[in-house]
Amino acid sequence: MEPKKNPKVDVSRNSSIYFAVGLTLMLLITYLTINYKTYDKSDIDIGQLNMEEELEEEIPITEQLKTPPPPPPPPPAAPEEIEVVEDDEEVEETVIESTETDQNEEIVEVEEVVVEEVEEDIEVPFAVIENVPVFPGCENEKGNDAKKKCMSEKVQQFVSKKFNTELASDLGLSGRQRINVIFKIDKSGNVTSIQSRAPHPGLEKEAARVIGLLPKMKPGMQRGKAVTVPYSLPIVFQVQD
Repeated sequence: MEPKKNPKVDVSRNSSIYFAVGLTLMLLITYLTINYKTYDKSDIDIGQLNMEEELEEEIPITEQLKTPPPPPPPPPAAPEEIEVVEDDEEVEETVIESTETDQNEEIVEVEEVVVEEVEEDIEVPFAVIENVPVFPGCENEKGNDAKKKCMSEKVQQFVSKKFNTELASDLGLSGRQRINVIFKIDKSGNVTSIQSRAPHPGLEKEAARVIGLLPKMKPGMQRGKAVTVPYSLPIVFQVQD
């Protein structure tokens, strides 16, 4: 059966192409319409200058102040009359003798000046000294370590015997009490520079008193010379309630 219409004149055949072209044209027209700008003629500056108007410059009015003339200079003073006095007195002139030596003068030789060396008071800790101070009764101990141990025991025994432990009760203290004492054994073997720290000043005073009663010792030696040796001693005791 033959078709009634000619297929070449069928409009629906290219409908998609026509739709795409129409859509593109509409989008272009819409874009141009949105971005279209107009300007007011009054806002346009053409950059022209009006040369006819003259600028009037305002000149400030200043008033000149008249300064008074300076005062006239004072009249010159009359010169003083110089009175010439005859000097009849004779003045003795002081003659300054030269201190430079003459070549013929004998030069006295100066004797040699002997400068005495001042020995420094060197302190060496008790733990590292070569020869520890010797407490009375420890002379027969052999070796430095044995003498250190003997001295520590002798000092503790001496302090335990001389220290008044009942003083803490009288001061109102109770419990375990600790006193730290530091002193020095000087180059002569005497006990000096006693310092004590305790919970109460009364205990500090008592500790310093007892340490001051220590006997004179044989001084410590370092490289064959007597030196000062610092020594620390803790004193610990329990107060009986």
